[in-house]
Amino acid sequence: MEVVKLVTVLGIGAVELWAAIPAGFALGLHPAATGITAAIGAMVGVLIVMILGNPIRTWLVRKHSATHKDTEHGRIYRIWNRYGVVGLGLLAPLLTGAALGTALGVTLGTRTGRLLFWMAIGIVLWSGGLTLAIALGLGGIAAL
Repeated sequence: MEVVKLVTVLGIGAVELWAAIPAGFALGLHPAATGITAAIGAMVGVLIVMILGNPIRTWLVRKHSATHKDTEHGRIYRIWNRYGVVGLGLLAPLLTGAALGTALGVTLGTRTGRLLFWMAIGIVLWSGGLTLAIALGLGGIAAL
C-alpha cells in the first residue's frame, strides 16, 4: 500500500510540486518520504518537458520566426534578460510549476544542462521548505 501512495505522490509531483507535498501528508506518508518523492516527481516532469521540448521548439521557431520578429522586446524577454536561467530555475517551482518553467526555459533557448541544474536546485529548495513548513504546522496543531 505504501508503494501506491509513493507512486501517487510521484505522479502528482511530475505535474505540480505544490500539490504533491500536501497529498503525501494527506496519504499519511512520512515527511521525508513525501518531500523526496515529490521532488523526484517534479524532476521527472522537468525531464519529460526537456526531452519533448527541443523538437517542439525547433518546429515552432521554424514555422513562426518570420512572423514574430518583435517578440524580443516583450515583457518576458526583459524579465529573462534580467534574471536569466538562475532566476527561472529558482522561482519557477514556486510561481509557475517546474514543468511549465522548464517549457518556458526551453522555449527561450536555454541550454538544457544549465536549466536542469537550476531547476533541480529550485525543486530541492522549495520541496524541502514546503515539506518542513507543513510538518512543523501539523506538529504545532497536534500540540494544541
